[in-house]
Amino acid sequence: MPVKIKLGLSLLVVLVAAIAAYYQHLLGHDRIQYVVAFLGLFMIFAMWLFPEVKREEESAGGVHRDTAAR
Repeated sequence: MPVKIKLGLSLLVVLVAAIAAYYQHLLGHDRIQYVVAFLGLFMIFAMWLFPEVKREEESAGGVHRDTAAR
């Protein structure tokens, strides 16, 4: 995934997690607001840490396709 898309997606996740944590705080759910904030940060961390899976075009899904037979 290109860096520009990761940055945009990271910003979006931070905004949504911050709004959701604040809303949970307004409702009086003190523990849940920390869970929401942690999950938002964890999603961003995982997106940047783990690389994308790159497959060969012919063996996508573990199935070898013979395009010459068609």
